[in-house]
Amino acid sequence: MSALTEKLKAYPFYVLPHHAISWLMFKLARVRFKPFKNLAIAVYTRLNPVNMREAVEEDKFAYDSLNAFFTRALKPQSRPFCEPPAWLCPVDGSVSQAGPIVQGRIFQAKGHDYSLLELLGGDKELAAQFDNGHFATLYLSPRDYHRIHMPATGQLRQMRYVPGRLFSVATHTVNQIPRLFARNERCVCAFDTDDGPMVMVLVGAINVSAIETVWHGLVRARRIDTHHYAKDALRLQRGEEMGRFNLGSTVIVLGGPNLQWHPDIRPGRDIRLGQPLASFTPLNR
Repeated sequence: MSALTEKLKAYPFYVLPHHAISWLMFKLARVRFKPFKNLAIAVYTRLNPVNMREAVEEDKFAYDSLNAFFTRALKPQSRPFCEPPAWLCPVDGSVSQAGPIVQGRIFQAKGHDYSLLELLGGDKELAAQFDNGHFATLYLSPRDYHRIHMPATGQLRQMRYVPGRLFSVATHTVNQIPRLFARNERCVCAFDTDDGPMVMVLVGAINVSAIETVWHGLVRARRIDTHHYAKDALRLQRGEEMGRFNLGSTVIVLGGPNLQWHPDIRPGRDIRLGQPLASFTPLNR
């Protein structure tokens, strides 16, 4: 796609009523009237082919709403997990970008980067833990599995909801809209792991303003909303579900300086839940 074509496709998102469109999609995706939801699922799967043999429920019309179909569970054997101690890939999708965090900046696309501090909603203490760290931006398309799993066993420390826009996170908008991931609505989930701190940023997008976590449920607020958790509040195991999107969006994984991405985690590569994500040099304790 040429740069001009990308601009023509991306720029309408500046004026679209993101939240109104997403609210309407939220309501329609939860309609349980059988003729409507079956038609919606049929149209959706025609536009976005899905391998139903991987799903626990293989009959796409058995789901009671379009949203239930979006968030379908997979058979465990369809996504084998790589051997520890490697972190495992938390989603199906593709790698948008991956690399080092340089002077507090994260690379978005050619000609664009954004501030780590802004991405984390202005939390200086959290941002400082990822100085000279690493990031991976993982894109989930509408056809992908929409549940998000833990790359490593981690103790939940903090969740921070940051309101914002709902730009599309498709490649053409990421390439053209500056600071997109730091401008969109997002949920910042911070964990302590045996390999150091880890953050998973769940980024909303148009039609994907409903972000859920397993400990909080639907995450919504009108302003920045931070929750701190006791040290023994919640420990999620490697590979365990931690959240989900409707439709598709983006997860940004942050790790410390001792992280090294697996060779397959590079821009443009397709990824699957459970494959190796990263390895580590030992921490000094």
